[in-house]
Amino acid sequence: MSKPTSPSKEDLSDLIPRFDQRGMDLDLERMQQALQAMGNPCASIPAIQVVGTNGKGSIASFIASSLKAAGIRVGLTTSPHLVSWCERISSDGEPISIVELRQRLTALQPLAQTHRLTPFELLIATAFDHFRSREVELLVLEVGLGGRLDATTAHPYRPIIAMANIGLDHCEHLGYSLKEITAEKSAVISPGAAVISARQQTEVASILEDKAKHQQARLQWVSPLPENWDLGLPGVLQRQNAAVAKGALESLAPLGWRLNQDVIRTGLAHAYWPARLQTVHWQSQPVLIDGAHNPPAAERLAHERQHWSNQEFGVCWVLGLQAHKQAPAMLRHLLKPSDLAWIVPVPEHCSWTQHQLAAHCPDLSSQLQSADNVEQVFSILLKQNRWPNPPPVVAGSLYLLGDLLAKQTIQAE
Repeated sequence: MSKPTSPSKEDLSDLIPRFDQRGMDLDLERMQQALQAMGNPCASIPAIQVVGTNGKGSIASFIASSLKAAGIRVGLTTSPHLVSWCERISSDGEPISIVELRQRLTALQPLAQTHRLTPFELLIATAFDHFRSREVELLVLEVGLGGRLDATTAHPYRPIIAMANIGLDHCEHLGYSLKEITAEKSAVISPGAAVISARQQTEVASILEDKAKHQQARLQWVSPLPENWDLGLPGVLQRQNAAVAKGALESLAPLGWRLNQDVIRTGLAHAYWPARLQTVHWQSQPVLIDGAHNPPAAERLAHERQHWSNQEFGVCWVLGLQAHKQAPAMLRHLLKPSDLAWIVPVPEHCSWTQHQLAAHCPDLSSQLQSADNVEQVFSILLKQNRWPNPPPVVAGSLYLLGDLLAKQTIQAE
């Protein structure tokens, strides 16, 4: 009998429980008690908390890039990751090393077991532990799910709230109406906070305004940045996310940080956030990847296509859609009459099939094809007379994109 192998440094399955075993268990008190047991790391450090449904990661990357350009020591948390757990925790633009991440996770195992921390809570606790050792000056915390009971909300000092677009997603946890979901997300607004938001749906905007008034917070609505602002992230809708980031950065002035416009411009221009309208290559052929995984994100992606050359002749979609997602609604946002969509499984996740989607959307069934994986689709496309133009678009799940990048099926530019 062979000896059991110990996990590699990159494999953290022995330290981070599987999400399907200890996943969505939202409870703020548990996280607060765990942080108290740790000595309340970073409790006195102000945080910009980034909330919303779509665009949170982009806003956080814009903010962190600008703070780095300003020479401010910043700790950043994001989720989910694409390839490595290390992506979720970074300081001054550098992800935590896998060696340090493993060491800190190991040290926090007793705490995690005592307080029954979820994987996300454990990672946020680890992030605060790491940031304390790095003596960061400012935090940028991307909410994982919702807001009211999210682990990042356990941080007691969140004077700035950057509000991304709010729409329907994670309904099984947050509610099945915009009112319910917005209530969960707006609950992060703390007394006297500065809240920056781009345009929201009327119902969402009304709830945000009422919450801000109740908390005596200052709610600032911002317009998309004009074309003369260079952005490191592609896509017309990133101008909205960048405007929220800019507003959050300018709100730091009362806290003692006054960033001039040149520094902010530099930071926004050098921001990097992969798998969001990113051009990659498969066997030297261009491919577009995007993390859209819910109806609002699909609607925004459909809006972006209007700016692509030759899109009116049809777009080839390669979609991996998790079974709990509102896939039929996503299809109706994305597919135009001349489009074709290949449906592939998301590795290691229950996924929608072409047959199931055709049953839900019979009027679109003739535009749906099935494949075992993304590479199979690409091989079929390559045998045709010419590669699609615009390039094929892989979307529907960040887990799918992460798998492609991890296996080097696709290569970033």
